[in-house]
Amino acid sequence: MTTLSPGDGAAWQLNRCAQSLSALHAGVPTANLVRNLRSQVDLVRAGDWAMPVTVDSGETDGDAPAWVCSPLTTYCRYAGEEIDRHLHGALAWPLRLLCRGYGAWLGAAGVDRAVAINNWLLSTNLYPALDTGALQDTIAQARIRWPRHALWFRSLNTRQHPDWLAALAAEGFSLVPSRQVWCYEAEALASARHANLRRDLRQMQRSTLARASNDTIGAAGRDDDYERIAALYGLLYLDKYSRLNPHYTATFMRHWHQAGLLELHGWRDGQGQLQAVVGLFAQGGIVTAPVVGYNTALPASLGLYRLLMATVFARAIETGCSINLSAGAGHFKRLRGGQAAIEYSAVYAAHLPLPLRAGIGLLRVLATHVGVPVMQRFQL
Repeated sequence: MTTLSPGDGAAWQLNRCAQSLSALHAGVPTANLVRNLRSQVDLVRAGDWAMPVTVDSGETDGDAPAWVCSPLTTYCRYAGEEIDRHLHGALAWPLRLLCRGYGAWLGAAGVDRAVAINNWLLSTNLYPALDTGALQDTIAQARIRWPRHALWFRSLNTRQHPDWLAALAAEGFSLVPSRQVWCYEAEALASARHANLRRDLRQMQRSTLARASNDTIGAAGRDDDYERIAALYGLLYLDKYSRLNPHYTATFMRHWHQAGLLELHGWRDGQGQLQAVVGLFAQGGIVTAPVVGYNTALPASLGLYRLLMATVFARAIETGCSINLSAGAGHFKRLRGGQAAIEYSAVYAAHLPLPLRAGIGLLRVLATHVGVPVMQRFQL
């Protein structure tokens, strides 16, 4: 049931995962699985690839959609929250006004009328080895099927996807910075040369909590694990961080785990209740952790976040995978050997009205010349 595997992520793995995702989501209201999404899920097949696609009309029921499918939320709403959370004083207020201004422009121009290719409804999308012919075919199909939508590829970073970024730029896509993420190469992880990483791995052996493996979570008599996992994720990513993060339900956790899309590992207390959990997603020899949650009411001395990150590192070392640990907690990740990389969204809108094209052009300039320096300076 595990999704973790070393190597370059053969097409069969991409296709198996894409077809599993489509079977779970296609024709099903997305909100049943991710409460703050209204996207339609589809597939595009090209060459040896089958890639999931999310299709959004830009219409909402009044609540802001999660940032994983909404460019407006990514670049305006969430960016505004990050400014409020991390910046203060003379630097914060002009950036806040800037967010509101270009957010109003992009919203009016219809930036959320978007088709996101290879979008897995997760914070970080992972990519197969580049096949230029399949990429060109994918883009051509998407332009024919959704002629009134902008085309987006998320989660492309300068360390792990330089070839993808170059290929998409050659196809006329604009590259818009989105986040600073933290990458770990498999060879560096295997040596565990960073003292903080070695200490965290040792902590796993000393923890007073009992490790729950992927195969035991949700096993016979433990179906309530999925409700607990959704609750723990919500305590951290929704209550502590932002309601603009995807709101995964217990149904999502159950279905994705049972389909082999998520590998779940947890830590139980003496009564057998999960107090910390991490969900791993892997493709192409890279693993990421889109589901992280723990009981935020427990003492910090338990080191639950460190314990979960050590679980990720340990699984990557066991399987020979590299890691993309997404954004946030930059100081923590750097001390364990993480290498910072700017992540981009690639967007194609040349066929769409001028206001949207101009808005995306302005967004690219602002994100490149304002957003990137702020992200690098404050380790966001």
